[in-house]
Amino acid sequence: MRRIGIISLLVALAGAASAEEPALQDLHLPLLPRTAEEAARIAAVTAPATDFSALESFEELPAGAATVRASPTSDAFSDPSANLDGEGRMDFALGNGIFRKVWVSAPASTQASDGLGPLYNARACQLCHVKDARGHPAAEGEAEVALFLRLSVPDPEAAIAEIAGWIGTAPEPVYGGQLQNFALPGIPAEGRLSVSYEEILVPLAGGESATLRAPTYALADLAYGAPDPATMLSPRVAPQMIGLGLLEAIPAEDILAHADPDDADGDGISGRPSVVWSLEHDAPMLGRFGYKAGTPTIREQSARAFLGDVGLSTSLLPQPAGECTLAEALCLAAPHGVDATAPGAEDEAEALASPLAEEPAIPLGIEVSDEALELVTHYSRNLGVPARRGADDAEVLVGKEVFYAAGCPACHVPKFVTGRMEGESAQSFQLIWPYTDLLLHDMGPGLADNRPEGVATGSEWRTAPLWGIGLTELVTGQQSYLHDGRARTLLEAVLWHGGEAEAARTRVVELTPEDRAALIAFLESL
Repeated sequence: MRRIGIISLLVALAGAASAEEPALQDLHLPLLPRTAEEAARIAAVTAPATDFSALESFEELPAGAATVRASPTSDAFSDPSANLDGEGRMDFALGNGIFRKVWVSAPASTQASDGLGPLYNARACQLCHVKDARGHPAAEGEAEVALFLRLSVPDPEAAIAEIAGWIGTAPEPVYGGQLQNFALPGIPAEGRLSVSYEEILVPLAGGESATLRAPTYALADLAYGAPDPATMLSPRVAPQMIGLGLLEAIPAEDILAHADPDDADGDGISGRPSVVWSLEHDAPMLGRFGYKAGTPTIREQSARAFLGDVGLSTSLLPQPAGECTLAEALCLAAPHGVDATAPGAEDEAEALASPLAEEPAIPLGIEVSDEALELVTHYSRNLGVPARRGADDAEVLVGKEVFYAAGCPACHVPKFVTGRMEGESAQSFQLIWPYTDLLLHDMGPGLADNRPEGVATGSEWRTAPLWGIGLTELVTGQQSYLHDGRARTLLEAVLWHGGEAEAARTRVVELTPEDRAALIAFLESL
């Protein structure tokens, strides 16, 4: 492996491709270089707004030509990108079928649908990402599905030398990197997540107030006793799926242009990139996906979800026992969905064995084919972003000005232009309005999970995209925001901001009730 320091790595990430080696950030997408004329046009169109009396050009189309213009319904997040061609729509439908598929345990009469578990959090992708939207904590007395728990322990030896600042951690020795609260018959589920809330009253200017829910998380009903005392817990709800392909298509140099790790401009905002190691490309890449930007591509994110959430192996993560650890013997011994009689299966297993040679007790094999993984990736890449609603309403325009005045665009960067790609692509060269910089920011102790991930510390999070956020309640039936769904309204989500966003939060608290209502109206229009 190449030894790359963080400075030289960021230079390589931001630089143009050389004749000998592609730019590291674009290994997964064939982006064409921009001309000087294009760069000037892009700089002009993505400049911050200064006139709030009317809409900016194309502001109602957050995904450019990919924007879904139909009147929103409860399926608003499940439509394909509007500019997807016929073949692309066919593949989208096939990927949707796999995304919605309810997997069963092996052996089964339909081999293409078996391989579930042995441990899992859901039997289908759609059960966590209901209607392709964000998840939310379960109602009292119900089993958690869309809210799950990541686990890790400190491990300095797990640091990646190729990435400066990598914080070494390892999965919890018995329960692994994710707590699975479901299991196949005869195998104990690992346990469950227990949540309790304490209410916090927040006074607001103008005689108003808001109530926040401060969660406390714990492990309950553990199958193998207490975890390692050093275990760090981090709850996560499934994020919404729209616009992922467009986020993947933003040139890394445009993302890095917003990074200011040392706060050189003195504005209190010091966003920094998440540099991660790509399983797919065996190289450092810019992290874009996940709450701490821990994954570089949609394909890799899909493979990780198959393994951790459903217990299904892929060529990127070829463990058909899913997240079973060496301490979970019944789990490792359970039947899996790998067809040992298929042509070439023995050769495939032998080829896959080398990366995990130090763990010979972990079975290897592929349950989700590369074709199926690619279809799910295509589906995830092309879930369309709905058009804005009421964007030119007078109150919404006031709310946009309040959004800017409060300093929110410092992290929630309104717009980018995606890279120009070879061939036809629904994501190619689009003006988009995701309201994120895809960088890591310290959000203060209130939101800290105190669990580092890669280069992200225990108080850092990737800026969440805001597009589609105003349709959350329509699609899911309730409002639920932030990484663990604790916020029940958009105002609550804002009031949880701290750290680098503390000054912006204070401005929102001090707003008049009319301006605060206008801000929420603006967010609801996104």
